[in-house]
Amino acid sequence: MSAFMSVFASLVEHLADALDPLFHASATAAAIVLFTACVRLLVHPLSRASARGQKARAKLSPQIAELRKKHGKNPEKLQKAVMELHRKEKVSPLSGCLPSLFQLPAFFLLYHLFSNSSIGGEANTLLDHTLFAAPLGGRWADALSDGGVFGAQGLVYLGLFAIVAAVATFNFRRTKRQMAANPQPGTGAGDQPMPGMAAMTKVMPLMSFMTLFTVAVVPLAAALYVVTSTTWSAVERAVLYRDMPSGAGALATAA
Repeated sequence: MSAFMSVFASLVEHLADALDPLFHASATAAAIVLFTACVRLLVHPLSRASARGQKARAKLSPQIAELRKKHGKNPEKLQKAVMELHRKEKVSPLSGCLPSLFQLPAFFLLYHLFSNSSIGGEANTLLDHTLFAAPLGGRWADALSDGGVFGAQGLVYLGLFAIVAAVATFNFRRTKRQMAANPQPGTGAGDQPMPGMAAMTKVMPLMSFMTLFTVAVVPLAAALYVVTSTTWSAVERAVLYRDMPSGAGALATAA
């Protein structure tokens, strides 16, 4: 693991050196943004496959509604029937999770790299690199103790929070519109709500705002990854799901 982290640190340093003529002191931060964009490009085929899966599942909604009417009083039989329908139509109910799962290793790499004072037995010099005034190895708590909310470091985090809030608001409004337009997945036999669905419907549009908490507690380098990836996701989903039936992409938007 130590040798692997040394190679990854070297990759980040080489990217930063290449970007130094353009970004100077913030070249390492720019390298992290570029690394994030590369990861998202690699994951994009999975995102496209996820969108196709969502569209396929949307087309199955009438058949699933019929299955609910038929097996609504027998949840186990209903689950088996739905799974058989997915299998018959070659639709994977888990395809929407794959893009997020494949990004986790990249996030944890950055988290680990900028959370350790030494890499491969040598001092981790990347911790001293900055985004404007804020060290990439620092956290929001460090910024608050060095100048407060409106100090030089604090303003960097306020900028990131503003971006995350704007993206989360965009996702919130889009998810609310989609879920309001297509409420039938939350009904069971006799048009009674499925257990837990009401709470999920209320919470799901708010999930994007959890990113604010992540940005506040992880090292700034990892926060940059999260902000860049979240922004990319919002744009990507708006494009990939633009021609889906209303409400069909609500789960994907909140993911």
